[in-house]
This record gives sequence, C-alpha cells and structure tokens, in this order.
Amino acid sequence: MTKKKDLHIIVTIKQVPDTHEVRIDPKTNSLIREGVPSIVNPEDRNAVEAALQLREKHGGRVTVITMGPPQAEDALAETLAMGADHGVLLTDRAFAGADTLVTAFTLSRALHKLEPYNLIIGGRQAIDGDTAQVGPQIAGFLGLPQITYATSLSLKDETLTAERSLEDCIEVVQVKLPALVTVTAEINQPRYPSLFNLRDACSGSQITFWHARDLNVPHDMLGLSASPTWVKKIFTPEHEKRGTIFPGTEKEMANALLQKLRELNFIQ
Repeated sequence: MTKKKDLHIIVTIKQVPDTHEVRIDPKTNSLIREGVPSIVNPEDRNAVEAALQLREKHGGRVTVITMGPPQAEDALAETLAMGADHGVLLTDRAFAGADTLVTAFTLSRALHKLEPYNLIIGGRQAIDGDTAQVGPQIAGFLGLPQITYATSLSLKDETLTAERSLEDCIEVVQVKLPALVTVTAEINQPRYPSLFNLRDACSGSQITFWHARDLNVPHDMLGLSASPTWVKKIFTPEHEKRGTIFPGTEKEMANALLQKLRELNFIQ
C-alpha cells in the first residue's frame, strides 16, 4: 500500500503560444512568436488540477516538469500558484527543435532523476501541435503502463481507476502504479492560481533548472539533430469562396438550382 506521505505525482506541462493570437509569416511560413502571449497548454492545466485533487485526497506531493526556453519558468510559476509543490525546467539550447520522440526521450531522462514517483499525468495533447504523442512515448521510454484520454481518475491503494469517453461508450480501465495517464478537458475545471501561492512561486525558490549536462545524455541524442521528424513547412490554408448566382424569376432560379444539384449528384 502507498502511504500518503510517499505519494509522488509528476505532471508534464508545456508552454504554448495563445492560439487566438497566432500569426504565420507569409515569407518564411513559420509562426510569428514575437509579441504573441504564451500560456500553459489548456489540457495540461487539467492535468495539474487532477494531480492536486489526488493529493488532497491521498496526501503526498506534486512536481511539475516542462522543457522549454527560460521564459517557460512563467508556466511553472502558474502551476505552483495553483498549488503544486515543486517545478523542474529543462532548458538548454541543445534541446531546441526536438520532435515529439526526442522531447519524450529527454523528459524520460529527467523523470528518472525524479524517482521514486507513483503517477505521471499529462494533458492529452498540446494546442500548438495536436499530436497527442509525447505522453505515450514517455510511457514507452519508461516502460510504464498507460491510460490515455482519461475523463476521471480515482486511486485506491496501488490501483488507479480511470474512465475514458469513447465514441459509443464509457470505458473503465484499472492499472497498477506506477503508471502514466493523459487527461482531457472534460476531467475537471482547473482552479485559479492563489495570490498567496503566487508570492512564493514568483520567488523562483520552488523551481529547479536542469541543463543537458544534468541529464548525462550526449548532445547528438538531443534536439533537432536527433529528431527523426522535421516540420518542413507551416502555412495558412487558402480559403477560396465560390458561389453561383442564378438569375431570373423565382421559378427559373429554383429550376436552375435543381438542375445544378442533379449535375452534382446531390439529388436524382
């Protein structure tokens, strides 16, 4: 049985551009990040809330980890203000350009340093990539059982029970800890950061910074050079509005419309 004081939940988060503000440079076909506000990935906030609720019921501690540039510290500070106990930021130019596989590998190396842990929780997917790959890939690197798309979580002793909303049913899954879970927005409503917690979060004392050398991984296994998938181009789809105007009387327009629908095989 896991004692309350021993329960250690780790949450993986990502700082992403606020997609309501995203613009694409028409010349370079890349995202324009300058002046674009960054936020904690929405479903990652649900993951933090799920971890906090489990801690409130069973005790223990919550560690939040992310990989990104130095400004990703702001994302960690927000989760600390929500109530997380500790934050870890993996930041190094050697990490830049990593695809989902190398990102998951890098995070898995950091998670080894955070052992022992009982549960890893992440959001289903990030809004800037929508791949939903990093969580399952982390589980693969760590050899952990995994549950994806969870909409509820409950813990009893060493067994985690999760509900998953599928197209035609609710699936109930049980897994022995340690395990990894990804959650959807339906699981909860994330709490607002506390002003009391925000004071300590902004001090930086609850955040640990790790660089590539701290993970004891060769540089050729990190970042863009180690990534098997590359983004060749990002572009805004062109939307061409086309319409047909049928002149004439109401009867003539109706007959013309019916004829057009028959030509398109929409009606017989």
